[in-house]
Amino acid sequence: MRKAILIATAVAFGVSSLGLVVARTKAVDKEGVEMAMKEQGEQKTATLAGGCFWCLEADFEKAEGVIEVVSGYSGGAEESPTYEQVSSGRTGHVEAVQVHYDPKKITYKEILDFFWRHVDPTDPGGQFADRGSHYRTVIFYHDEEQKRLAEASKRALETSGLFEGPIATEIVKFTNFYPAEDYHQDYYKTNALRYKIYRLGSGRDAFIQTVWGDEKKGAPKASKGNAYVKPDDEALKRRLTPLQYKVTQHEGTEPAFHNEYWDNKEEGIYVDIVSGEPLFSSRDKYDSGTGWPSFTRPLAPENLVEKKDRRLFMVRTEVRSRRADSHLGHVFPDGPPPTGLRYCINSAAMRFIPRENLEKEGHGEFLKDF
Repeated sequence: MRKAILIATAVAFGVSSLGLVVARTKAVDKEGVEMAMKEQGEQKTATLAGGCFWCLEADFEKAEGVIEVVSGYSGGAEESPTYEQVSSGRTGHVEAVQVHYDPKKITYKEILDFFWRHVDPTDPGGQFADRGSHYRTVIFYHDEEQKRLAEASKRALETSGLFEGPIATEIVKFTNFYPAEDYHQDYYKTNALRYKIYRLGSGRDAFIQTVWGDEKKGAPKASKGNAYVKPDDEALKRRLTPLQYKVTQHEGTEPAFHNEYWDNKEEGIYVDIVSGEPLFSSRDKYDSGTGWPSFTRPLAPENLVEKKDRRLFMVRTEVRSRRADSHLGHVFPDGPPPTGLRYCINSAAMRFIPRENLEKEGHGEFLKDF
């Protein structure tokens, strides 16, 4: 399928003679990779399958804290399989990448968060234009901690409301990884034009843009705390106050007029207390007279999910954060212009970042709004 996409898109672009080299030229320089990893200090490895490994390798190599990404084959019984064998679909292997990373700069949770943003996790039959079981999405865990984090991350995605269909990505114990032929490694660099033609024709970027919008396809900046991931439940209980935990995890409601931000008039933004996702701006905050922080619109609409709430014998629209799936509050159609909306939000679900601290906390892009 990849070759067909390359040829078809090349015709559209007036590109000719795109013959692919299909011979294995040399083995991946494992010693070079190991040497680089040794020089970097402590290293960890994540093995992930997300369709075409050209694309997943290219994406992950942009992530801060990632040292090396190797394309290869994983999960099947065939030893040292070739590309032709794997692409036949008979070996049980999938196209995968091994991501070698510095855990001091990017965590495994952030690796998973980055992975979800570059695949279609609802597709059990392949990825985008590439069809077949060898293109399906898989997370191969190397130890029990990776397994726990992967399962938690998948559950969070399932409850986020981002996708209508079930999450089809498998979570499987790691057994093997065989580096792909040399011509597959860094394909986006060594065959830049062909790679761009394939990527455009595959539909991957169009899907990412549709789902994630302006959230960017780039790497999470772990050093600035902008990966927007949800800690596990035990960590949440240690980190949050009992009220914050009740509100965000069990749809609680704090007392009106007796909460932290209902009358806060400082300039800045409000982020999710759990994940740090930007939610609202002081520029859209107003006094609704209800005793809770109220906003006419969200700062980053892509970070919110709305759901029907039929509790308390009424139908309301609940507002939750997308990554952390925190309960935030509700939105009502009785607000002032220009939107006519009132986002009634619990202070306990948010953390306020003053304008003067935005750059320091990794949200400098919002300074222009003030």
